[in-house]
Amino acid sequence: MDINALRIFCRVARLQSFSAAARELSISQSQASRAVSDIEAELGTLLLARTTRAVIPTEAGADYLIRVEAVLDQLDDAGQSVRQDELRGTLRVGMPTSAGVREVIPRLPRFAERHPLLRIDVVLDDRRQDLVRDAVDVAIRIGTLPDSNATARLLTSYARMIVASPAYLARCGTPLSPDALVGHRIVYGPAATVSTAWTFTRKGITSNVPIEPNISFSDNEGAVAAVKAGLGITSLGYWACREELEEGSLVPILTDWSMVGTKVHAYFPLGRATRTAARAFINFLLDEFSDSVDVTRAG
Repeated sequence: MDINALRIFCRVARLQSFSAAARELSISQSQASRAVSDIEAELGTLLLARTTRAVIPTEAGADYLIRVEAVLDQLDDAGQSVRQDELRGTLRVGMPTSAGVREVIPRLPRFAERHPLLRIDVVLDDRRQDLVRDAVDVAIRIGTLPDSNATARLLTSYARMIVASPAYLARCGTPLSPDALVGHRIVYGPAATVSTAWTFTRKGITSNVPIEPNISFSDNEGAVAAVKAGLGITSLGYWACREELEEGSLVPILTDWSMVGTKVHAYFPLGRATRTAARAFINFLLDEFSDSVDVTRAG
């Protein structure tokens, strides 16, 4: 059976769309449809139920999909194993936009130089992707991981802190204690919305401050831009504002109090934890991040 046709079938089934799969694979929709039809004809069974709105795997198709994906992964790794260090094919990596742009992508040239035959497909999205549906080999996940049987590996961690612009603090005053945040304008980004309170600790004392945002953003970069513009105060991870702290457009406040640090994990969907290229990429990032400061508090 045509392996390329099997790959096409897997993407159509996962995306539940011939057109979406065709765009992703850079082929025509008719080619995608013909490839799946040829497989169904050879097997003598319907794998995908077509409607005007979606393409849904049948019971036989869902079972076939799981089995074929496992075989294709094994074929990819088998080919890689005989090429020694020459990684080939496509590595699909998912990551949040801000962390990707600020911390991961600047490191990619060194990895790409080591593996010039490997195609790297980066999926940037502040929402957590469906790794199986989006065919992601490994994702970079920031913060708490969902309960899952998938494989996760800790890459690094960094401080979480409260920040504001010098202009805002000059205009509205600098909070000197967590309770003093009440009454200030609060900016929320996606990473700051994990709870309705910010928790601080100092010398064994814990302070939980109820927080109500005055302005919210679905994207972390929007929150950073808003705080730089003087719209208020927010809670950010060090990765999200390293450049702004270094240039002075944002400053940390309440630095004698600690917040829970943020962990960064590599997250493998089920069945993909042994992909050679994914392992090589994560080992590369581990080396890269080992040279950075692992901090768990703002001060």
